[in-house]
Amino acid sequence: MQKQNPNNDNFFERVYKVARQIPYGKVTSYGAIAKALGAARSARMVGWAMNASHNMDDIPAHRVVNRVGLLSGKHHFGGTNLMQQLLESEGIQVVDNQIVNFEKHFWEPDF
Repeated sequence: MQKQNPNNDNFFERVYKVARQIPYGKVTSYGAIAKALGAARSARMVGWAMNASHNMDDIPAHRVVNRVGLLSGKHHFGGTNLMQQLLESEGIQVVDNQIVNFEKHFWEPDF
């Protein structure tokens, strides 16, 4: 396992600040968060931050998906369908790991 440097820790905290603002019943993408933070090419690093957040109850990681609405991070939810179940409990329909009407549910971070 790689040791994170302090710059990553700061970036992760900035990612979490955005993720905490995703409204109930909405989703955003790794890339949209990266862009909002002024680091448009860092979507993968946003994904790493989301992966590292699963022990933090105040981070709604289930609301962060890939750029086309696929639940690309679902395997980080303990190998279950928990990510899908959490989204569906918020009124977001998921079929074959894809958010139905993705554009309707998409939230664009605006900073």
